[in-house]
Amino acid sequence: MGAAARTAVVVGTAGRVSRRQQQKYAAQDQGAQQQAAEAAAPVEAAGGGVDDAAAEIQQLAQLKEQGLLTEEEFAAKKKQILGI
Repeated sequence: MGAAARTAVVVGTAGRVSRRQQQKYAAQDQGAQQQAAEAAAPVEAAGGGVDDAAAEIQQLAQLKEQGLLTEEEFAAKKKQILGI
């Protein structure tokens, strides 16, 4: 019975640790997405124009390099900026 009890404690602890890590990573992902949205907001409010579009794409590329945007998010936003 002692081995079964130890196993139950280990499994319970592992489950709690796993849930905590998932919550932590979800919070980090949410924070990164919020930062990316806040960083893109001033550029979106700046208006249109070739220079503005280039600056916005450059800023999005920096966010992608920092790991705050995925390749898919970058490509979608770039298409939206270029009107493709």
